[in-house]
Amino acid sequence: MPQSAMSPLPKRPYRPPAPWPVCTPQSSLQIIAALRENPITSWGIWHFEREIFSASTILGHLTFASAPAAIKHVLSDNVANYPKDPLQLKVLKPGLNDGLVTSQGDLWKRTRRTVAPLFTPRAINDYTAAMRRRAEDMAIRLDALPEGARVNVFDEMTRVTFEILAETIFTDAIETGPEAYGEALTRYFGSQGRMSALDMLRLPDWIPRPRRAQASPTIDFFADEVRRIVDKRNRLKASGGKLPRDILTLLLEAADSETGETLSQEEVGANIITFIGAGHETNTNALSWTLFLLAKHPHMREAVEAEIEPIDQWPENEWLNRLPLTRAVIEESLRLYPPAPIMSRTALEADKIGEHHVPAGSLVIIAPYVVHRHRKLWAEPDLFRPERFLPGAREAINRYAFMPFGAGPRLCIGQHFAMHEAVIILATMLRRLRFSMAKGESVTPLHQVTLRPMPKLEMIKSSRSPP
Repeated sequence: MPQSAMSPLPKRPYRPPAPWPVCTPQSSLQIIAALRENPITSWGIWHFEREIFSASTILGHLTFASAPAAIKHVLSDNVANYPKDPLQLKVLKPGLNDGLVTSQGDLWKRTRRTVAPLFTPRAINDYTAAMRRRAEDMAIRLDALPEGARVNVFDEMTRVTFEILAETIFTDAIETGPEAYGEALTRYFGSQGRMSALDMLRLPDWIPRPRRAQASPTIDFFADEVRRIVDKRNRLKASGGKLPRDILTLLLEAADSETGETLSQEEVGANIITFIGAGHETNTNALSWTLFLLAKHPHMREAVEAEIEPIDQWPENEWLNRLPLTRAVIEESLRLYPPAPIMSRTALEADKIGEHHVPAGSLVIIAPYVVHRHRKLWAEPDLFRPERFLPGAREAINRYAFMPFGAGPRLCIGQHFAMHEAVIILATMLRRLRFSMAKGESVTPLHQVTLRPMPKLEMIKSSRSPP
């Protein structure tokens, strides 16, 4: 049932930018063009209204699942029958290799067990002081800019989330600055992250993919960075220095509890890049979209500013629970602009999802972007309504209707880290700063692996009373 218990916070509805769903089926050429340039423009109105259905397309037999029970079946109840599909892996693996996001089977289980200690509630509490410190440094630096200065908010969010990642779970092992990584990720998403028509047509891999060739320098950059990071840690170990208990040390020392097998250097490197890339890309997008949405809804921004006023009286570890509206705004941002807009799986064997037959080999599409805007799951799904995530309303949301971090066994291991970080950064910034859109500026969501604001989000900065 649609979630509808809402408080009267907003003064007027606001529909954030998003492509209007197409009203008629598209030709194969139109679908290929949309999937190459911006896949979220390919969704039809029927995707947002039907709960589960199948179709024969240029990609083969597809099953679209948006009903929470169907999603639970695929991602949890019968997960062994639905591994990640080859087309998705062709996009992700050249950069991430066999990291936690792309690995499967025993390797994935072993890697996940290895890094899990870094993301327990206790570990996350240990990170919060660094999160606050880095966020405060950024806020002070931006506060010193002239009133009315234009700030590239996306770049600033990239910088602060990268700095937090480097200081916490990598313990300053990363020497290259956030600008280089940010540029590399943008290049990677703009080349390798765009689907190839040749892959969609299932043509042989020996046929050159021009965009894949464009990604080669970025992939080389990541490989060089991995070698530099690992060499630095190995030198520290060889000199007898004390190794920090961070993700890098755990990966280098990881051994399977049953076989004693350790991760290969390639597997260690793949996970370093996975955590550097995915570890800050999620919150870079979430915070950028959140600041944009608040700028377009000043009444909600004022309510958040009022809520965060006493934060200096509380330990950072308590902010997540003491700032329900701030958290709700971030979660509504994640609903409207989920970091991973689509997930796809391949049915190894024929299956039934409820009464719906899924043939073996069918590509099963679960699209958080669609699920989060589905007419049968949400009241006013296209509108910015953070109050749907406030206590008293949030409890009515089905676990499989809101999944910005995925669901099931492969639920993002860093989701709690990400939410703590996002609340701390947003609250720290908004205590000092206010951001508004420049007149005539427009933003649109672009789907290239993640869902980024395009063009990069430039906003007008003004200072509030300093803490």
